[in-house]
Amino acid sequence: MDNSTVTAPSRRIPLQMDVEYRRSYARRGERGRLKNISLTGAFLETPVSRVLAPADKVTITLFVSGRQRQIAAHVVWHSDRGCGLRFVPVNQRDVQIVDDLMYFVESSRETQRTVLDDIFKKVS
Repeated sequence: MDNSTVTAPSRRIPLQMDVEYRRSYARRGERGRLKNISLTGAFLETPVSRVLAPADKVTITLFVSGRQRQIAAHVVWHSDRGCGLRFVPVNQRDVQIVDDLMYFVESSRETQRTVLDDIFKKVS
């Protein structure tokens, strides 16, 4: 294997975010939950009855800070719990909404850590 073509996976941030997704050929959206996200993709948890297959094209609807954005993605693998998605950004705004979501999740965790640290300092 040529190591020059191997790239490390993007840093994934765990989260629990309900989203709507729609297969490219579907008329109606379905509900799923993002379990982790990176700039390049995400893990989408889906009901067992709604398994997506590799190469399926989907549109994910994200709601971040009052903004709604639809992002195209391809299924790259699947299991009985859900599937791995690779984002196919159409423009820079698609990348920006994912980056903003990651920042929001990380900031929320840091704020929670700070509050807990303050509580533990006062208790001890």
